[in-house]
Amino acid sequence: MHGHEIHGHEHATGGGVLPVALPALVLSAGAVGYLLLARRARRRNHALGWSPWRTAWFLTGILLLAVALLPPVAPFAHEDFRGHMVQHMLIGMYAPLALVLGAPVTLLLRVLPAARGRQLAAVLHSPPARFLTRPAVALTLSTGSLALLYFTPLYDATTTRPAGHWLLHAHFLLAGCLFAHVIAGPDPAPARPSARARLLCLGVAIAGHAVISQLMYGGFWVHVHATIVQVQGGAEIMYYGGDIAELLLAAALVATWRPERLRRTTDRAVAPAGGGSAGALLGRQ
Repeated sequence: MHGHEIHGHEHATGGGVLPVALPALVLSAGAVGYLLLARRARRRNHALGWSPWRTAWFLTGILLLAVALLPPVAPFAHEDFRGHMVQHMLIGMYAPLALVLGAPVTLLLRVLPAARGRQLAAVLHSPPARFLTRPAVALTLSTGSLALLYFTPLYDATTTRPAGHWLLHAHFLLAGCLFAHVIAGPDPAPARPSARARLLCLGVAIAGHAVISQLMYGGFWVHVHATIVQVQGGAEIMYYGGDIAELLLAAALVATWRPERLRRTTDRAVAPAGGGSAGALLGRQ
């Protein structure tokens, strides 16, 4: 159970990796798509426009993902557990916060026709969406899954297979975006919890990251095929990098918090072109 019992060979993903061109292409398409939607939003409503800060946040998120998925970080992550943890921080914590602050759902509602906007709003208000956006669920998927990943053979099972490796990246990104949205997302959401409840959830996440990283540093229950030095280095990256990311998330919560009396007024702005039904639906939080 102590650190000396951690497997003593290098972390490897094996089986090769997807070409560099593919993630670069996907990320470029995401950035271009967002810019086109922002341009359309400005053209449809010059008075309302679209915040350049939102655009800057979203593009920052794309850039952080590019740093994580392209050289030199990607090759480092395939060879060293510390590189994997850098990837985890970027894909699962820093990039999601920036992407969520870009308010992509609000942007979509600005440019969609009214009928399509109502369909999107209905999806966001569906029972599965309401379930996933509960703070406890988002916390379990983001922070809780880390214990399952690093304290069971799951990590080695996923990272030694290319498909599992990319599925792990997808989980980090989606779970991170979900948690950031629940805590500090500016996009409209059904039944958003109070700021106090979200701060409590964030506090639990901070404590969870600290406990997991400290157990990892001490070598307790760790199932990671890497040297002790790599595992301890990865634990330090998780501990300090997670603290910084969560402080940024707390700052975003304070910055995006709106009193209930202002929220309904502001949410009218997300109504799709040609009608306000979707915006009104999403405004009932």
